[in-house]
Amino acid sequence: MSRLLQTLIATSLLLIGFMAQSYEIEDLGDGLHRFIDDRHRSVFLITPEGAVVTDPLNKKAATWLNEQIKTRFNVPVKYVIYSHNHSDHIYGAEVFKSPHTTFVAHKLTAQDIKNTQMKTVMPTLTFDDELTLNLGGSTVKLNYHGPNDGRGSVSILFEKQKTLFVVDWIVIGRMPWQKLWSYDIQGIINSTQAVLKYDFDTFVGGHADIGNKADVTRYLSYIEQLYSQVTAGALAGQSLDEIKKNVKLDQFSDFKQFDAWLPLNIEGVYERLMEESGMGWRSDL
Repeated sequence: MSRLLQTLIATSLLLIGFMAQSYEIEDLGDGLHRFIDDRHRSVFLITPEGAVVTDPLNKKAATWLNEQIKTRFNVPVKYVIYSHNHSDHIYGAEVFKSPHTTFVAHKLTAQDIKNTQMKTVMPTLTFDDELTLNLGGSTVKLNYHGPNDGRGSVSILFEKQKTLFVVDWIVIGRMPWQKLWSYDIQGIINSTQAVLKYDFDTFVGGHADIGNKADVTRYLSYIEQLYSQVTAGALAGQSLDEIKKNVKLDQFSDFKQFDAWLPLNIEGVYERLMEESGMGWRSDL
């Protein structure tokens, strides 16, 4: 291989690496910002007293974000909040570790981090149902609504900014992830119904698009109809293949990945009905 070709390959790899690690910060107003790393998102709040950071995502992303908070805003990170226990959202927290930083999570998230020996910072502040953080004139309200996705997944409401942040169990503008791995379908419905009672104008998810309360309502409608139609098919004795043919959700065809992921969504719901709801061994079916 010639030296020129080697140089071109090395340069191309560097450019690919740079593109893969490109990050964005979007200003949402009143000190709140959305942080984008490829297909993952988190939010952070800047106040005169310090910053509140949600999911660090991974070490590279967290390192970049930490540097931006230092150079752009020049405030210490006071809180790092974990939305739930999944590693693709809460790794890299060690970047923010300092004597003045408190790491926050639901107690089930903390339990899972400990039990599975996850390579992230153990939460130093945990809660059962609700926790309110006050910093620099802003209030951040954390609530646990029961099982939905992963362990200890919570809603995070920035009250002054009227912005709700939820990871994985609400997605705007895109289908739920493939076979709905780790989803509690009824739990997602229950949790989404609960957060729709909150006073918020803007919704930010851990993936996909920004939306509003109407978008969250529409997403809930998709989950409810998906669950209802698959359940009805199973109760009628239909096979999985028959259910896939009979489920009709074309009113949501504008969701990204609709054609590719609808059969997988159906399969995910069906598997949970068979296993978690025990329909697979019911004598009457």
